[in-house]
Amino acid sequence: MITEAGRTLAVEQWGVPDGTPVFYLHGSPMGRLARHPDDALFTGLGIRLITFDRPGFGGSTPLPGRRVVDGADDVAAVADALGLDRFAVYGVSGGGPHALAFAARHPDRVSRVASLAALAPRDADGLDWTAGMMEGNQRSAAVALQDRDAMIAHLGTDSSGPPQLPPAEAAVLTRPEISAMLAAAYAEAVRPGLGGWADDVIALFGRPWGLDLASITVPVRLWHGALDGVVPVAHARWLAAHIPTATLTVQPDAGHAGHFDATPATLEWLLNGDEPRGDRSPAAAVTS
Repeated sequence: MITEAGRTLAVEQWGVPDGTPVFYLHGSPMGRLARHPDDALFTGLGIRLITFDRPGFGGSTPLPGRRVVDGADDVAAVADALGLDRFAVYGVSGGGPHALAFAARHPDRVSRVASLAALAPRDADGLDWTAGMMEGNQRSAAVALQDRDAMIAHLGTDSSGPPQLPPAEAAVLTRPEISAMLAAAYAEAVRPGLGGWADDVIALFGRPWGLDLASITVPVRLWHGALDGVVPVAHARWLAAHIPTATLTVQPDAGHAGHFDATPATLEWLLNGDEPRGDRSPAAAVTS
C-alpha cells in the first residue's frame, strides 16, 4: 500500500480473511513474514492477523530518522487502507515499543495492547539500561548513539543471519517450524540492505521514543522471560511501573524467545479480555 506521504508499506495478512483484526508488530531485524509459525493458531481463534514491514525492511520504503512514535501512524495508515477502525495490537521485542506507541498516539483505535519481551526507552529514568544485556546488544546500544552510517557499518560486520542468542533460547529457536520461519523473515527483511535495521536500532536504542507511556488508557499486557539476556527483565518491570493500565507477567523459566510460547495466551487475552495471571506490580514474578 502507499501512504499519504507517498511511501510504500508492504503488508501481509494471515488467518481468517474476515476474522477479528489483530495487528502484529515484528521484532528487529524481522519483517512482515515474522509471526507465530502455527497459522492454525490464528484460524482457530478466528483472527485476521495483519503484519507489515517497518520502513526500510523488506518491501517498505526507508524512513531515516524515524522515531518509535512514527510507527504508530504507519499502523493507522495500514488500518485505514484496510478499512479497519478499532482493533487489538501486539508486538514482540522491538515491536513491543511500537505497539505501545500506537496505544499512546491513537487510543480511540485500539482495544487492547500486548507487549512481549520488549525494551524500555533508552532514557528510562532510574533504569540501568544495559545491565544484564547480551554483549552484542550492548555494542549496538553504544553505536546507536553515533550516526546511521556507523550503525550500518556495525551491523555489516555480522549480517550473515539473525543475531546469535544466549543458550537459554536454544530450546525454542531450534524447533524446525520456528527456525524456518525466522530464516525466511530475516532474509526478506534485510533483502534491500541494512538501512532499515539500522534505523530500527537507532529508534529503539539511540533516541527518545517520542511518546508518553503514562498517557496510555487502554488495557496493556506485558510479558517477559526472567532468563532473557537479549532484553533483561528489568525493562519490563520499568514499563509496568510507568504504564498505569499495565499488567506484568514474568515467566521464571523463559528467555527472550519464550514469547512464542506466550503468544496463544496473549491472543486469547487480546480477544477476550480475561486478566492474565499476574499483578500490576513491577515486581511480579509469575508463570503465564
